[in-house]
Amino acid sequence: AGHDVHGEASFVASLVAGSVLDAGCGTGRVALELASRGREVGGVDADPAMLEVARRNGPAITWVEADLVDVDLGRRFDAAVLAGNVMIFLAPGTEGAVLANLARHLGPGGLLVAGFSTTAGLDVATYDRLAAAAGLHPVERWATWDRAPEVAGGDYAVSVHRLP
Repeated sequence: AGHDVHGEASFVASLVAGSVLDAGCGTGRVALELASRGREVGGVDADPAMLEVARRNGPAITWVEADLVDVDLGRRFDAAVLAGNVMIFLAPGTEGAVLANLARHLGPGGLLVAGFSTTAGLDVATYDRLAAAAGLHPVERWATWDRAPEVAGGDYAVSVHRLP
C-alpha cells in the first residue's frame, strides 16, 4: 500500500542481523536499505543496466551479473531475499533450480524469503513443493511484507523458509 517504501528491507532486517543476498536485486533498492541498517549485503541480477544503477548507488557493495539458476558466489549468507516478484519473472520452469541454488548459498539455519504475486502462474503450494525439494522448511507466510495475515486464495504471499 506504499506505507513503508522499504517494507521488504524492514521485514528482512527484523529476521536477520547478519549477511543477506539480494537475489534478483535490480537497481539494489532492498540491498542498499539493508546495508544502511547495518547488514552485510550482496546482490545478484542478470540485467546489466539495472546493476549499473546499483553499482553507482552502492559502490562498496558486491554486485554480480549472473543468472540465479547457476550463479556461484563462493560463499554462504544468513538469508537470501527474492523481493519485487522475482519468482514470477524467472524463466518458466527454472523456479526449482533457482530455489535449490539459493539454498546452496545459505548457511545452516539460513532463511530464504520471497514475496510474489500468486496470480501470475506460481501458487504457494507449488512454491512450497519446490522449496521442500531444495531442502527448505516452511517457517511462516504472510499476505504482505508488513505481516498482514495470509488469506486463503489471496493474490500475494511472503514466504519464509529455513535451511536446517
